Amino acid sequence: MSDLFGGQAAKPGTSYSAADIEVLEGLEPVRKRPGMYIGGTDENALHHLASEIIDNAMDEAVAGHADRIEVTLEAGNWLVVRDNGRGIPVDPHPKFPKQSALEVILTTLHSGGKFSGKAYATSGGLHGVGSSVVNALSARMEVEVARDRQLFTQAYEQGKPVTKLLNAGAVQNRRGTQIRFRPDPEIFGTKLEFKPERLFRFCRSKAYLYRGVEIRWACDPTLIKDGAETPAQAVLHFPGGLSDFLASAIEKKTGVIPAPWAGEASFPDDAGRVEWAVTWLEDGDGFLSTYANTIPTPQGGTHEAGLRNALVKGLRAFGELKKEKRAEKITAEDLLTGFAGMLSLFIREPQFQGQTKDRLTSPEAQRLVENAMRNQFDHWLAGDPAVAENLLAFCIERAEERLRRREQKETPRKSATRKLRLPGKLADCAKEGVEGTELFLVEGDSAGGSAKQARNRDTQAVLPLRGKILNVASASADKLRANQELKDLVEALGCGVGDRFDAARLRYGRVVIMTDADVDGAHIAALLMTFFYKELPQLVRDGRVHLAQPPLYRLQANGKSIYAMDDADKERVLKREFKANQKVEVSRFKGLGEMPPALLKETTMDPKRRNLLRVVLPTDERAKTADLIEALMGRKPELRFRFIQDNAAKLDVEALDA
Repeated sequence: MSDLFGGQAAKPGTSYSAADIEVLEGLEPVRKRPGMYIGGTDENALHHLASEIIDNAMDEAVAGHADRIEVTLEAGNWLVVRDNGRGIPVDPHPKFPKQSALEVILTTLHSGGKFSGKAYATSGGLHGVGSSVVNALSARMEVEVARDRQLFTQAYEQGKPVTKLLNAGAVQNRRGTQIRFRPDPEIFGTKLEFKPERLFRFCRSKAYLYRGVEIRWACDPTLIKDGAETPAQAVLHFPGGLSDFLASAIEKKTGVIPAPWAGEASFPDDAGRVEWAVTWLEDGDGFLSTYANTIPTPQGGTHEAGLRNALVKGLRAFGELKKEKRAEKITAEDLLTGFAGMLSLFIREPQFQGQTKDRLTSPEAQRLVENAMRNQFDHWLAGDPAVAENLLAFCIERAEERLRRREQKETPRKSATRKLRLPGKLADCAKEGVEGTELFLVEGDSAGGSAKQARNRDTQAVLPLRGKILNVASASADKLRANQELKDLVEALGCGVGDRFDAARLRYGRVVIMTDADVDGAHIAALLMTFFYKELPQLVRDGRVHLAQPPLYRLQANGKSIYAMDDADKERVLKREFKANQKVEVSRFKGLGEMPPALLKETTMDPKRRNLLRVVLPTDERAKTADLIEALMGRKPELRFRFIQDNAAKLDVEALDA
């Protein structure tokens, strides 16, 4: 039989009565279920105790009542936090006249001076559980309060007072609160201890977040492991605030903009303020650290959404002003690729997700941050157009890469159930597999016809391309996806491009770029090499991309026939192979399409007699090659002009084909 609430009838011998109802008083709920208050009993939870006490001291500093905090890690897993603020009140509490305000704060959940906003305009602790939870989960806590030139002390064990509030006498040059505590091994076990390096990083970040505070760090030297970079003593004070924080975080990294963009703004009606320092990194390995009232929010929240909206809308508006239509494609994902930034918000009564405060949920924070940052971001972009245009180009490139990846991901999904489709113009070879097979890329149907007749049908495939292919270094993602010539090439290779590249699916062991031996042919070859470098760099690194070497001239005399690669080679051949007064017939090939198939095979396609140039990358691949591709094939003509100026002597510019 089911009971009244739909459950099953009680088993024989069991009962459920009023006597089974437990009432947990004081701080007993915290010790019974610590995970509800600090997220668990692991190392993160242990260090959350430290953050609660340090955050209380920081609240005094942010409120303008303290400018110095001392954090000391002692042997035996003792942590001491001391500030020079107002000191916790020690007079009797109006509601609990037999207890001091200090004892109420440390032994009662949801007690504190941060609910009304009168004592603290902006603070990190708002629920009134921080200090009392730390007290409940400590084997012992010792408190000293210097207030009104008097020193008061009290000790607690497992959340309960073991001494009365004692007046230790007069003090002259001291004020504020000192809390010394040791986490309870009954809760956290005997192996978990505070990590000096973790506490030091936390203290340093607090000093960065509020430039008006000086944090004095000290640690028992015996607790620092050999080789650790944590100092035994340090004074942490950063007048530059978040700018200093970001500079230390990106030290040795190359930025897209010459210097980080940093600033601060106050909200209307004294609602708070926001500070930021942001930049973009060329290597794409960025980060975004956000804080609310100096509390780290690793899961972001509404203040982070406000930052994203301000930057995206501002950069799009700048692109529209510059008549750059591609700026419309920029999303937060593109903007935050390679983004490195710090965002610190100070706001009244912030709302967090959970007691550990990992995510800010205050709905008004998004609007306040977006409005404050958007206005200053617009002014920054307008103030330095050159830097702004460089940032815009960087983000547009990220957007096009994203669209390209999405297209590559969708294409296999659409064709997953279809049979492999090869381009109609491809003359495939009979041999299957990569070993010993070659794909010749030729310009135009005419050259393609000659190459198809000259090839070895067993091992050599031919794909004619129509004229000059798209320059992938300067083309948009839309143009790249729409270009039929490149689609045919990718389908012929079979291995995919970019993130979809799979060497196991490659259909040919060697790719041979075979173009006319003139300026136009060299340009087409350059465009194809750019494509392989940008979209299929692994083929280049594996040595699979080659350049054919067709002759430009044929020299004949008295039945003797010799080929020359270019004008300079022709002059050398004439002097070396023929007599001075000998009549030599010089024929210039207009292109591969004009060359008889037998001649094309003999000079360019027969593995036994041809010469191939392998395309290789220099040792410093990322720096030199990327810069050269950008200069010669990128969107900025001024870079090509500068390259010609710098290399005019080596290029022999007077001999360039007009």
